[in-house]
Amino acid sequence: MATPPPPHGPHPYTQPPGQPQMGPYAPQQPAGPYAPQQPAGPYGQQQPTGPYAPQQPAAPYAQQPAGPYAPQQPAGPYAPQQPAGPYAPPGSPAPAPAQAPYGYPQQPHPHAQPGPVGCQFCGAQPAVQATVRGHQGILYVMRFLSRSGVFCRSCGLATYREMSAKTLWQGWWSPLSVVITPITLLVNLGPRSRFHALAAPVGGFRPSLDPGKPLLRRPETLLILIPLALLALALTVLFVIGLFADDSSSEPLTTGAGQGKAQALAVGDCVRNDADWPDQDLRTVDCGSADAQYKVSRRLDSPEQHCAGGDYLAALEYSPDGATTSCLTPVR
Repeated sequence: MATPPPPHGPHPYTQPPGQPQMGPYAPQQPAGPYAPQQPAGPYGQQQPTGPYAPQQPAAPYAQQPAGPYAPQQPAGPYAPQQPAGPYAPPGSPAPAPAQAPYGYPQQPHPHAQPGPVGCQFCGAQPAVQATVRGHQGILYVMRFLSRSGVFCRSCGLATYREMSAKTLWQGWWSPLSVVITPITLLVNLGPRSRFHALAAPVGGFRPSLDPGKPLLRRPETLLILIPLALLALALTVLFVIGLFADDSSSEPLTTGAGQGKAQALAVGDCVRNDADWPDQDLRTVDCGSADAQYKVSRRLDSPEQHCAGGDYLAALEYSPDGATTSCLTPVR
């Protein structure tokens, strides 16, 4: 006798009655204001209260844990920057002034008051802005030197004395430098007076420059006597040459070599002129010799008398009394 098949019962994977269906094909519960409310009766799920109740985050910002286990904020260049300006949260500290990247100095504010400036060599104060100049001359080459900056009293005097001392022995060896060097030394007297007016330097980050000996006590100052001596010698030589030139042009013409006084000419003498007319250097010669050029034909004793045409007039130095003129007639 065959056994009848079992009656169709529930599916083995069917959820028991009264339990929510699970699995990928389970119906989704709607969310939002239309979601079904859970019953809050004696059998509803109660939320725990008291010190063990879970803390809900406060809107709109979640609470950060505090205490020794709270996460630390990174410091340094990678720390998060807080917003500044109108968007900063209330109660946030004022942002620190921005620093220039890579160590470059900040530009001063255009309306900021400048503070006292120290010496550029030692940093001491008080200090003054000045320019010290120098000059070098070598034949036709010249160099114009200058050193500008902020100097205290000691550093300024040291710079002035050094450049002026070098100018005294390097600035005379070209034609134009003879004039430029004294002008340069006079211009440097302006910065020198400004340095002397300063007080003693204080507060420097290093010792000030040593001014050394005064300019007039240095060996370079003695070298200025060399161009002055050469100039005095040149003026003396020119004066002597001019004096001898004036004396030679004022001496009377003489006749004959080695005579210091003009020889008086008499009527009938034959003479020769060793100079070019109108200059006269007359000397008496034999009338029969080939050197004879002129013959004294007459002497003009009065203003009404005149020499013949073609005659030359002898200078007054050759007359016996120094007041009458002799007529020189060419012999050929």
